[in-house]
Amino acid sequence: MSPDALNSLLSLCIGFALAGALASGYQALVQRPAGFGLLQQGVAAKTFAAVPFLVFAAPFIIMRNTLRDARGENRRFQIVMMATVLSGFWSLMSGTFVVMTLRAAGLLA
Repeated sequence: MSPDALNSLLSLCIGFALAGALASGYQALVQRPAGFGLLQQGVAAKTFAAVPFLVFAAPFIIMRNTLRDARGENRRFQIVMMATVLSGFWSLMSGTFVVMTLRAAGLLA
């Protein structure tokens, strides 16, 4: 495996792990699952605070909603695959941001 591929895999895994940890932490704190409905609370400080949270937690939320809805309905394969690719790409980008931040802080070589 090339170093670039390994770096991308690390970023992808870190992105999904961070998304899962944030969404699970939110659910443990407020006793309800995180969702994109956090953005529909009007113009308030909570709404603006939800944006950075959702930027990093979105891959988990997308996959959770896709898998939960796929069980109850007969979802087309293309829709589930598109959601998976979107979630993976989003996770890769947020994981890349985290890896770059850790490298800039000197915590990751």
